[in-house]
Amino acid sequence: MSLVEVTDLSVRFGAVRAVEGLSFRLEQGAALGLVGESGSGKSTVAAALLGLHRGTGAAVSGSVTVAGVDVGAASGAELRRLRGGRAAMVFQDPLSSLDPYHAVGAQIAEVYRVHHPASRRAARARAVEVLDRVGIPDAARRAGARPHEFSGGMRQRALIAMALACEPDLLVADEPTTALDVTVQAQILDLLHGLRRETGMGLLLVTHDVGVAAESVDEVLVMRDGRAVEHGPVGEVLGAPAAPYTRRLLKAVPRVDVPRRRGPAEAAGGSEETAPVVLAADGLRRVFGRGPRAFTAVDGVSLEVRRGETLGVVGESGSGKTTLGRMLVGLLPPTAGRVLQDGVPVSGMRPDVQMVFQDPVSSLNPRRTVGESVADPLRARGERDPAVRERVAELLERVGLEAGHHDRYPHEFSGGQRQRVGIARALAAEPRVLVCDEPVSALDITTQAQVVALLDELRRELGLALVFIAHDLAVVRQVSDRLAVMRRGRVVECGPAEEVYGAPRDAYTRRLLAAVPSPDPALAARRRAERREAAGV
Repeated sequence: MSLVEVTDLSVRFGAVRAVEGLSFRLEQGAALGLVGESGSGKSTVAAALLGLHRGTGAAVSGSVTVAGVDVGAASGAELRRLRGGRAAMVFQDPLSSLDPYHAVGAQIAEVYRVHHPASRRAARARAVEVLDRVGIPDAARRAGARPHEFSGGMRQRALIAMALACEPDLLVADEPTTALDVTVQAQILDLLHGLRRETGMGLLLVTHDVGVAAESVDEVLVMRDGRAVEHGPVGEVLGAPAAPYTRRLLKAVPRVDVPRRRGPAEAAGGSEETAPVVLAADGLRRVFGRGPRAFTAVDGVSLEVRRGETLGVVGESGSGKTTLGRMLVGLLPPTAGRVLQDGVPVSGMRPDVQMVFQDPVSSLNPRRTVGESVADPLRARGERDPAVRERVAELLERVGLEAGHHDRYPHEFSGGQRQRVGIARALAAEPRVLVCDEPVSALDITTQAQVVALLDELRRELGLALVFIAHDLAVVRQVSDRLAVMRRGRVVECGPAEEVYGAPRDAYTRRLLAAVPSPDPALAARRRAERREAAGV
């Protein structure tokens, strides 16, 4: 019997069919990737494997068997034994999955005691053991830390440790690396690969990132609108896709080894290098806290951005990218150094320098219509209706939405549409500079490509200068004229994007580039082997 057997699975939420007639198998020790855009039904399938739709009002039909348990017919007690015991799940957001009030080790120990008759001491020892196994340094001490004291990558490792505590036969990982920078993402993928090899567990990986799938699985099942579009060995599906939809997905994947596509004027040798500098940082430094707890987030950064160009800023989490962006916009005052606009020192927020934030959900007021949010900069400078409403309609249409969307609320839009609203609001102030802080990191690949294309189009048409902050080096390559690489608050390398990507001088830049996932499974396997060799594993 297969570890997982899914036959004709359908899941309906009211009138919405999230999954329709899906069938697949997963053998013990094998890895299957569910790949598709947001809304394709991937996470709905993953939840169905553990019976998580029970009691939610969802209508589930078909057959799901996991580790010999018929999930649909199982009693509540049987499902509790299955979840965490025989099958475990790692979710996308570890902060929402971990209790902020309790130590990480105590939470892992609690899961262990649910499935094993162990003493508190034995359960804690097991927690330390699995934390050490997933690469948490000084595991005995860190087991007593709370989730907020861990970095994003360490929190994800802690969730994996919790899943491993009872030695499950199946690990379901739902977008486990989406919010992580490339080096931490590579470490998590290598960890999952190594654990599968050591323990023989099966892995079901849910991801919108084709490169992540290529790095991690034996087979790929491509989903669209709740149905299977293509299913087969990862090398065949990604190397020679048969379905047009799969080919479109692959075409949308940003490649770190593919140069940026330029417009006709740029390709003919545009005037970017001679364009005036519109925004510059001169020795910017930012320190948080005082005394022995003081932390220097940005340390002596100097750079400039010219009219009509895009400056990419990349680095790992904690490198100082976002802090730098907030100082450039005026949201944070520098501890030392200056921000210059047109060569003149400035402070505070200015209407002609605007920011596009990473999370449009938290940057839009859920109680106000998107039209009201977009109108804020217009009303702040004294404009009134009907001119304001007409201008908002123009802006919404300019970013690819409809004028009729004015009276809708943020929750009525998809993630990509909400990000377009955020861009429209930034454009309302008629800025000369847009600072974009991880604007596409939470979006699926095709939506990423659409938002990136929109930003580049606005840059060309409006003559905007863009500062594009991201941890995804492949995305940054598709938009950047120049690139600044940050590490521990400092710029370690800066120059024309083609030079930095083509012949990086700094060893840190080379490590970042080597960690970028590749949609080529053969190349992904070689890179994993190289990382293992470099780590002495």
